[in-house]
Amino acid sequence: MKKYILLLSALVLVLSCSTKQEADLIVVNANVYTVDDTFSKAEAFAVKDGAFVAIGDSKDIQRMYNTKETIDAEGKTIVPGLIDAHCHFYRLGLTMQNVDLVGTKSYDEVLEKVAAFQKEKNAPFITGSGWDQNDWEVKEFPTKDKLDELFPDTPVALRRVDGHAYLVNQKALDMAGITAETKVEGGEVEVIDGKLTGILVDNPMRMVDAVMPALSEGTRIRALLDAQKACFDYGLTTVNDAGLDRSTIELIDSLQRTGDLDMRIYAMISNSKENLDYYLNEGIIKTEKLNVRSVKVYGDGALGSRGAAMKEEYSDKPDHFGALITPASDIQALAERIAASNYQMNTHAIGDSANIVVLRAYENAIGGETDRRWKIEHAQVVAPTDFDYFKNGIIPSIQPTHATSDMYWAEDRVGAERIKGAYAYKTLLEKSGTVVLGTDFPVENVSPFYTFYASVARKDLENFPEDGFQPQEKLSREETLKGMTIWAAHSNFEENEKGSIEIGKFADFIILEKDIMTVPENEIPHIKVKHTYLGGNKVK
Repeated sequence: MKKYILLLSALVLVLSCSTKQEADLIVVNANVYTVDDTFSKAEAFAVKDGAFVAIGDSKDIQRMYNTKETIDAEGKTIVPGLIDAHCHFYRLGLTMQNVDLVGTKSYDEVLEKVAAFQKEKNAPFITGSGWDQNDWEVKEFPTKDKLDELFPDTPVALRRVDGHAYLVNQKALDMAGITAETKVEGGEVEVIDGKLTGILVDNPMRMVDAVMPALSEGTRIRALLDAQKACFDYGLTTVNDAGLDRSTIELIDSLQRTGDLDMRIYAMISNSKENLDYYLNEGIIKTEKLNVRSVKVYGDGALGSRGAAMKEEYSDKPDHFGALITPASDIQALAERIAASNYQMNTHAIGDSANIVVLRAYENAIGGETDRRWKIEHAQVVAPTDFDYFKNGIIPSIQPTHATSDMYWAEDRVGAERIKGAYAYKTLLEKSGTVVLGTDFPVENVSPFYTFYASVARKDLENFPEDGFQPQEKLSREETLKGMTIWAAHSNFEENEKGSIEIGKFADFIILEKDIMTVPENEIPHIKVKHTYLGGNKVK
């Protein structure tokens, strides 16, 4: 009898081994946050052909699957690959090719960096980005005088951190044909005492863009690959690039098809006649790594450069209301045209005036359609009477680090009453039922962990203020992780293929050195990504 039992056990073992399925990768002994409908946890999963095929405990997964590779996560935390719902991926790469002015503490430091860059590069047209006068002791826009002295014959254009203002020298102004009499709707050519200061806000910037030399294809490819490396290092596996032209989208597609570019990209086409005529007629373009189905529209400018369109004058600049970059009638016409297509409309709206103009246009264009998933990008200052518009299926696309970057001066801009409706992320979530989170990089740092921290703590990296900026607007850790994964995927019409660790979805996941859901709050910004996987392949 004993011999019979042993033979039977051996037979069962052989049969069980022979019925094992094949997997390309198994991960065991992990602390997995699946971000599924119940926010369940697991400790193991299997991957085959780039997708999750099983999720459960380590023993069951190992019993069910043979595999070429097994990863023992040793208890490390795994979450779905992170999605940046609003960024400028291509622009990040371009800034990495030019003068980096992020974090400069004075105009003199800006000038030093530009001079050092030009000494090394000898560029025919000097470009840079990232300066912010609000970080300087003298919190006023700089003027071009010192740039003119340093570079009398070489054009210079330095983009403010928010992307909504240039500081340019006289050579660049002359090339662009800009004088003290130049007037451009939807922006400002700053003139003081009858003289150009070199500051251009919003639409006049396009006149300088038009005279910049064209970028070589090599530079453009290098920009995309540099941006990809930075994003993979931080655990980003999908990025929503807010505003691309056709040539850049087609370059991205070609690089993805050859395998040179792996990043998954949700592309918002820039609002130009050429783009609209082509893409709205062409319809949705969708591959495993590229999704083109939305239009990025600029409602107004930025609060930091006082370009955001406000219902009442700026508290720190009487008689100044900011401006709509796209007139209200044009926003309405755009909304109606896009509503007649299968494209999504994603509109930059920062000031309370811009927000209500866009929200009303959305309501008029899509009416009772609640699953168009149109977005307000930023939704930064909203009047208390206007929050209810978000109940109608409009998705707030917000960037938590804007709150902690702007908190030092935002109330000066809008006053004690209007600030109550600013950076109101919890209120937006309660009204809309969902929020999606991004960084707006390179306006802010690429790190999604800074985003996570700003969302749940409402503090800067110095842990200020003690209780958080407008702490009633904090999001929970679960809400924040959803906003960076499954809710972001839903806003992109991609919730069935990414955003959670579930069977059938892309095996996009990251292994963290610490548990982002339980680690002490002040450690969140410093969490490191151990590895990033895209479609089951390690890319970091």
